[in-house]
Amino acid sequence: MALPEQEAIREFVTVTGAEEERARFYLESADWDLELALGSFFEEGGDDDVITLPQPESSTSSRTVPSDVRVTSFRDLWNEEKDDDDDEGQRFYAGGSERSGQQIVGPPKKKNSNEVVEDLFKGAKEHGAVAVERAGRGPGESSKSKPFGGGGYRLGATEAEQSAYVTGERRPDTAQDVHVILKLWKSGFSVDNGEQRNYTDPTNAQFLEAIRRGEIPLELRRLARGGQVNLDMEDHRDQDFVKSKAAFKAFGGEGQKLGSATPQLVTTTTPAQQAENEAKASSSVNLSESEQTTSIQIRLADGGRLVQKFNLTHRIQDIRHFIIDARPALAYTPFVLMTTFPSEELTNEDKTLKDANLMNAVIVQRLK
Repeated sequence: MALPEQEAIREFVTVTGAEEERARFYLESADWDLELALGSFFEEGGDDDVITLPQPESSTSSRTVPSDVRVTSFRDLWNEEKDDDDDEGQRFYAGGSERSGQQIVGPPKKKNSNEVVEDLFKGAKEHGAVAVERAGRGPGESSKSKPFGGGGYRLGATEAEQSAYVTGERRPDTAQDVHVILKLWKSGFSVDNGEQRNYTDPTNAQFLEAIRRGEIPLELRRLARGGQVNLDMEDHRDQDFVKSKAAFKAFGGEGQKLGSATPQLVTTTTPAQQAENEAKASSSVNLSESEQTTSIQIRLADGGRLVQKFNLTHRIQDIRHFIIDARPALAYTPFVLMTTFPSEELTNEDKTLKDANLMNAVIVQRLK
């Protein structure tokens, strides 16, 4: 046997106290790399069943190693790295043959719900989140604090450069500032007064990752439609999910009245008269059977629905006339026609149904 191999076996036995045959096995598996063989030995807990042999008191031919070196050289290094490997899977050793072997790392250790909640709060704090008192606003309410939306002067970089006035970014007309409460429970989380959502559900992974990065999740930003989102996180990790009851709170602020497709009309038309008006409106549509036709469903502001066939050459204004004929009470009531999904107002009523891409479409009537 070559001298380096014999010396490697002697070093392995000196450090581990294992038998020579066992030392030879680990060294051959590691291609006679001493450090790799020692790492595999301690990693697999091979030292648990080793009986330390007493060292000879004196030897002129053998190399002596101090006892403190034998204890601290590799074991302490292993213990220092052990904490870093807690998130990795359990390691296994598969012996292929007398001179080969392979280390197998199992799947990562799954975090429990307490660790998930801790990571979410830790990530949020690292990105600027602060602990605050319970806010007076309820979930989903608009925030009173508004971001600056005006203009200002940008200072010159040099004395010769003049200051320039810069206009602020205009907020969308649909923007609204909202306040959202995120509750972290034992086995899941909930948003405002919604249902519980599981931590392990893949569909919630993007939401939780955004919170961990200190960002507002995309689905909450969509609620604000370009406005500001104030997010509060509540720690309920020791509690099972309890759906909270929305407390009634009278409106005490100010706002704008929005147009709506909800019933706004008060009429005295009987069902028989209404059916007669709808029949007249249908017959007033000049329908050419030789041309391509399409069915249009119309959702009225009074809650009713109409379905009428039109040619693709008919215009949007023909739909307006049809609605007025079916509901004469709307003749002097201003309203607009809108599409659904996405909701868009049909402003150019001179367009044909084909040009407006309204084949088999649903149109909503909204009062102004």
